[in-house]
Amino acid sequence: MIQLIRGFKDILPGEVELWQHIEKTARSLFEDFGFKEIRIPILEHAELFARSIGEDTDIVEKEMYTFPDKKRGLITLRPEATASVVRAYIQHTLYAKDPIQKFYTIGPMFRRERPQKGRYRQFYQINAEVFGIDSPLIDAQLIFMIMTFFSRLSVTGLEAHINSLGCHKCRRNFKDALSVFLSAASEKLCTDCKRRSLRNPLRVLDCKVPSCKEAMVEAPSILDYLCPECTMHFNAVKDALKKFNIPFVIDRLLVRGLDYYTRTTFEIQTGSLGAQNAVAGGGRYDTLVKTLGGPDQPAIGFAIGFDRLVEITDLKSADFVRKPDIFLAALGEKSMSIAFEWFCAFGVDGIKAELDLNGRSLKSQMKRADKLGAGYVLIVGKKELEEGSVILRNMTTKEQTAIPIDNIVEKIKKIIDHELHGYIKR
Repeated sequence: MIQLIRGFKDILPGEVELWQHIEKTARSLFEDFGFKEIRIPILEHAELFARSIGEDTDIVEKEMYTFPDKKRGLITLRPEATASVVRAYIQHTLYAKDPIQKFYTIGPMFRRERPQKGRYRQFYQINAEVFGIDSPLIDAQLIFMIMTFFSRLSVTGLEAHINSLGCHKCRRNFKDALSVFLSAASEKLCTDCKRRSLRNPLRVLDCKVPSCKEAMVEAPSILDYLCPECTMHFNAVKDALKKFNIPFVIDRLLVRGLDYYTRTTFEIQTGSLGAQNAVAGGGRYDTLVKTLGGPDQPAIGFAIGFDRLVEITDLKSADFVRKPDIFLAALGEKSMSIAFEWFCAFGVDGIKAELDLNGRSLKSQMKRADKLGAGYVLIVGKKELEEGSVILRNMTTKEQTAIPIDNIVEKIKKIIDHELHGYIKR
């Protein structure tokens, strides 16, 4: 038997309904905040991610699925969405119509890393990106939007961690101070961090190796090196979060895993996932659009880990599984032919119906209807056809009613709509 590749998973019926509810909630909220959906390809040129994410990051160095294409050089299964959205913003000159653009996208990403709870090699993200706004108020609004989203999904026990990575002007002095610190702590660093400390010292702050994390506890903070403009920006973000009544922690070592971040960076963390405690994160990438060949436009965005979110929400998939409104129990060939027409008509009319096509006994069909959780069973056989009426059985009250066959679909629809008080969305 051929089985799944390690680190990949199937999302089966009974689970996928919760995923659909999360997607629906995201689309509704994000569009209320002025975002429009964008759908980006799964494959991109490898150079896109090397230039944007950074060649010294774990993602580019170790985790990307990159392979040669016959005519296009190296191509990569996207490890994240921001670079692709920026590429689309530039390639289609979306800034020409209006430099201020808000996008969201939902879909799979791919990284070759060690699979563990809530962490897969094909994983799913909900992303939102904003272009053309440099105000710190949008930074705070995105964090507010994430927290509102989680609240609507009954996710609790979250904590917002924020930091500022400053601008390139701030980082020069900070990198010098950090390099001096790393030189003194070199013996405690892993092999990768020893190399990175010379090429890109900020990457050491993001290392997950325990010895490196311990060594960086006393590392200098970039917050002590912010220029006046970046200090004002960060203070404004904090003030806005306070107005939103969003508690936050200033995490001076928070850098995220990508080179393109500037100024505000943030994570939404939970205590429910062990060491992999970030369920969402993002920040500003004010120089990325220009770096990838576009105009000099500020930008900010975030990603929400879909798989991790499913793990921590108090919502249950069973609450979103739609059971059949009606089960058609047909007895005999002629009854089956007529019931099949009704079966198709019910579906067109927005009524979730099931029909046993195997011609089993009434007892077997009733058992199946009960197993599926059908609200009603419509029984039609030779006798019912001769009398010109069918039997409608309420599976909750067990009451049975004879209903004339004429306009049966419309009659059943009215009964179901009345009984369920408008539950069925047409």
